[in-house]
Amino acid sequence: MSENDLSKMYRRYIACLNMQDWSKLGDFVGDDVNYNGERIGLSGYRQMLERDFREIPDLRFEIQLLVCEPPHIASRLRFDCTPVSMFLGLPVHGKRIAFAENVFYEFRGVKIQQVWSVIDKAAIERQL
Repeated sequence: MSENDLSKMYRRYIACLNMQDWSKLGDFVGDDVNYNGERIGLSGYRQMLERDFREIPDLRFEIQLLVCEPPHIASRLRFDCTPVSMFLGLPVHGKRIAFAENVFYEFRGVKIQQVWSVIDKAAIERQL
């Protein structure tokens, strides 16, 4: 897949997340996807995302930076949201916070097979 095609695919994936169109998640994520070194599979990945949207009803993924070198993508995602309770073990409880996530993906064909994610927890702590 070319850089341009992979970048377009990733942007469609982010749109799928923002629409919470879980029926199409499998179009972008492999059945045996690994997240931070653990095989969670498509069902576990979906459960993780559904939980995130329950805990953060106004969650929206915004791409700040996107670097594409097939079969990999590196992305810095920005969030400006209001978790309803605890978030990453922090007592956010409805306070609006802004933070970033640095995430790396490995694609096999047209689907995400590996995800490595690091959330800037220190940025959240500074806002509390």
